[in-house]
Amino acid sequence: MVSNVTGRIAEAGELTTRDYWVTHVRRAVRFADGVRALRAAGVDRCVEIGPEAVLTGMARTCLDRAEDATVLLVPTARKGRDESFALLTALAHLHTAGTAVDWSGFFDGTGARAVDLPTYAFQRQRYWLAATGAAPAATEDVGLDAADHPLLGAVVTLPDSGGVVLTGRLSVEAQPWLADHVVLGRILLPGAVLVELALAAGEAVDCATLEELTLATPLVLSERGGVQVRVIVGPRTAERRTVTVYSRPEGTRQDWATHATGFLTETVAETAPAGLDEQWPPAGAETLSVEAAYEVFRERGYGYGPVFRGLRAAWRRGEELFAEVALPEEASDEAGRFGLHPALLDATMHAAILNDSTDPGHEDDDGGTVIPFAWNDVSLHAVGAAAVRVRIATAEDGGMDIRVADVTGAPVLTVGSMVGRPVSTEQLGAVPGETGALYGITWVPDTGKGEADARWIPWNEVADAVGAVPDVVVLDCGAADARRV
Repeated sequence: MVSNVTGRIAEAGELTTRDYWVTHVRRAVRFADGVRALRAAGVDRCVEIGPEAVLTGMARTCLDRAEDATVLLVPTARKGRDESFALLTALAHLHTAGTAVDWSGFFDGTGARAVDLPTYAFQRQRYWLAATGAAPAATEDVGLDAADHPLLGAVVTLPDSGGVVLTGRLSVEAQPWLADHVVLGRILLPGAVLVELALAAGEAVDCATLEELTLATPLVLSERGGVQVRVIVGPRTAERRTVTVYSRPEGTRQDWATHATGFLTETVAETAPAGLDEQWPPAGAETLSVEAAYEVFRERGYGYGPVFRGLRAAWRRGEELFAEVALPEEASDEAGRFGLHPALLDATMHAAILNDSTDPGHEDDDGGTVIPFAWNDVSLHAVGAAAVRVRIATAEDGGMDIRVADVTGAPVLTVGSMVGRPVSTEQLGAVPGETGALYGITWVPDTGKGEADARWIPWNEVADAVGAVPDVVVLDCGAADARRV
């Protein structure tokens, strides 16, 4: 037993005196010292017995990064979750971490029996049980509106501004298919999930098109625990709204990390997916072999698991790419719960990765790992598809113009442009909360030009200014709208 008064392991008889507990009430709680004392004593399994997971989150902040990966912190109760389920989950975490559990006593009287698992590698069939998660508390009971979406649990409308907040929780335990998206050795939340969350937010506020969505910071998921998610939609301004996706590790009070920002609009983008309702496969298209595609992808840093291995066939015709993409059987039943299942949307871009890896015209490609960075003009035209046709062309900004249709050629999704950006292991970090931004502000030293060389030009006369383009331009923003600047 560790004393919260001294922050060390208590001595015999120390806790049984009246003076000790008077002191306990009056002095500061030395919780961090207590956690370190446990570590010094060799403790690497900590179980919280209490109504919530508050101490678990606090204890993690008391550990340094090297210890964080080796110490198991398990709460036995979670707010809003069934108590029996939460306790059993804690027991399972301890068991999988090597703690001995008397399973015969646990199952005594239930009629359960042990079964043999296959002795060969799990290469052809998944044997993991589907995680359903604990039943959430009724949102109406706490004054919230339910969000009819598999990744979002509730919707809150802000009375003062008209903005909307959508809340959810992501983890590889609740959504096992997320573990199949591995980039550079990290379980990375797909950009397609961010698009799905933004489109779901748009549906909640009657904004059908995702005009723009830019990745700010990648979200790396842990194998244990989850993250709280907030999708914030701003008030309506000139028929558009801002949308921002945040997250933070559950059970902590860390600052919210910004993962994506953009705009929603009521305007519906083009609906006709050109070339997908004609002859299929497209006439004159060259067949691309996809048999070893995912081995090629692995060499480039993409460790796709079964759910994300959706590329079934691909063709190339000039600068156009065509593909057939489908969810595996174990994920197809869940497709109807999404606008477009993120694993399916992610797989629509795999033909482009394959083309970059095999096309002689891409010999100068460095073979690096690229992830979606900016999406523009994304519109969903049909929901629940489990198998689709895809056409990829080059957009005006150099990104990918993506058109997705169902197996009959009817439109499902259009993306005006998707621009990728290389990512490094340093940007992905080692654990959630340590990822680095893909863009930021860099202060550049003064070039040495004096103020005497400067001249001010009203913004509306810039187009008429005569002369060479200057090396340095300073914009006086004044009281301008910061969002538009």
